[in-house]
Amino acid sequence: MAQGLTLNIGVNFIDAKHYGSDGALKGCVNDAKAMNHLALGQGFKGQILLNESAKRENVIRAINQAAASLQAGDIFFISYSGHGSRVPDTNRDEDDGMDESWCLYDAQLLDDELNVFWSRFKAGVRILVVSDSCHSGTITKPAEAEITYTQQTPRFLPLKQMQETWKANESFYASLVRDLPRATPDIKASVRLLSGCQDNQYSYDGDQNGAFTTQLLQVWADGRFQGNYQQFHKKILARMPAIQSPNHSVVGMSDPHFDQQIPFEI
Repeated sequence: MAQGLTLNIGVNFIDAKHYGSDGALKGCVNDAKAMNHLALGQGFKGQILLNESAKRENVIRAINQAAASLQAGDIFFISYSGHGSRVPDTNRDEDDGMDESWCLYDAQLLDDELNVFWSRFKAGVRILVVSDSCHSGTITKPAEAEITYTQQTPRFLPLKQMQETWKANESFYASLVRDLPRATPDIKASVRLLSGCQDNQYSYDGDQNGAFTTQLLQVWADGRFQGNYQQFHKKILARMPAIQSPNHSVVGMSDPHFDQQIPFEI
């Protein structure tokens, strides 16, 4: 019988010592709690990491533990809600010259690192990534709620803060990439991404949940949605404004069974 593990991450504020400010948001912890509630209801087991608990070492440890324990046919569901950012692409594998990242509490987690982590999962494992953060279109690499979209609530580090964070921690981030394998990781698992926006867009925050997470939950309808992942994405996309277009992509091995499953199905 297949098993499902979940890791749900929500970061409403980040460490000002590293980032220069706490970047306060409102809905990210609620997003993580909602994703965890959904996952547990589907039979997943796992953990939730919020704010100060969502440090790099804790997230990396949880991913590596899942990679070590899951076998072919199993599924790993990881969700992230918080700031997205970018750092200069020092290994020159990005067309736009920038690596996308998740802003964990104490430091960023780069898409290059995530690619390596995915390569540690065994063939036949399914990985579902839900990222409600800015610049998240390729973070995995290759009664109805009213939502108000304003320019005051995007989940991204302002350009100046992003640049200053890089400048103050350049040697740290350069070392992360330098220590990664030089060869492109061989991903044997099937890694599916549902992200809040495209790489050149922002994901917007809300008082209760992020805009993307709100619509995802509305379409999911407490498990009443019966389509596959492509249909799920299209329904969410249709409910979003042009300034925020959720992405759906797959990297790693093809898995036709995964393609046709109802979302979040073990």
